[in-house]
Amino acid sequence: MPFKKLVASALVAAAMASSGLVQADSVRIGLVVKALGIGFFEAANEGAQEAAKELGDVEVIYTGPTSTTAEGQIEVINSLIAQKVDAIAVSANDTDALVPILKKAQQRGIKVVSWDSGVAPDGRQVHLNPSSNALIGEMNVKLAAEAVLASGAEQGDIAILSATPTSTNQNIWIDEMKKVLPQYPNLNLVTTVYGDDLADKSYRETVGLLKSYPNLKAIVSPTSVGIVAAAQAVHDQGRAGEVFVTGLGLPSELAGHVDSGVVKSFAIWNPIDLGYAATMISYNLVKGSATDSSVGMGRIGTASLDADGSAAMAEPFIYNASNVHAFADIF
Repeated sequence: MPFKKLVASALVAAAMASSGLVQADSVRIGLVVKALGIGFFEAANEGAQEAAKELGDVEVIYTGPTSTTAEGQIEVINSLIAQKVDAIAVSANDTDALVPILKKAQQRGIKVVSWDSGVAPDGRQVHLNPSSNALIGEMNVKLAAEAVLASGAEQGDIAILSATPTSTNQNIWIDEMKKVLPQYPNLNLVTTVYGDDLADKSYRETVGLLKSYPNLKAIVSPTSVGIVAAAQAVHDQGRAGEVFVTGLGLPSELAGHVDSGVVKSFAIWNPIDLGYAATMISYNLVKGSATDSSVGMGRIGTASLDADGSAAMAEPFIYNASNVHAFADIF
């Protein structure tokens, strides 16, 4: 073989070997969401992919069940364990039901992070709250008070449309809302209903609220699926301007409802940042770069961990007619 050809072949072989080495050493992170097809989680995956690109040696496996069930997530996590991923970052459909399967994952050497909706401490090493639970609860009540005033009333009935009855984050936020409500004597919470993070069920539950509570002034839905369905139901029932919808949602999905007057304001943290931070935390756990009190989140900063390994990312941000379209182009 001529010398030049020999050298060229050697370089190709070296490059292939190098490529194989990088592949073998890459960190594989399973990003498990409550259910596929939800805009909030699609945006979180965008952030996770951003983190993977920045880190350079990470593969993110974006996955989840087709419906918001713990059973579906257990099946997905079993598959990730079989694939021998290095870390699992999960937004849980149930606080406790995932603990046994996630303990199994940890016994196999897999690092486990819960984000958005948490897992009990035995099932994970770190939980990343999108914000402080107390601030989220307080924010939702504050938005409800503004919605009641927007209806032209000094006081009025409000209702909560949640996701599933077992959803960890929803239940914590609702508890925090109830702690703050005594500070708002003009608000009367009449009930909490559950749309299971399904658009059609959330829509039907909203129609039921409108019929059951004629003096209803505001519906608070701290879920991105529920708030859109509730806004559509209020619009379709011809109650815009009389009943306002607020809570937590995505600018891209709510800009039209802000324009129509069904939604005056709502809040959310940046789900892209949340997926980015969860991936960075997972990576640092795999690499042994975290301590018992802190772990890096890349461009977001450093998360301070409490005794249970929980941390908060940022405060919720309010969106209204003045800014929703600017953010709707982003997420």
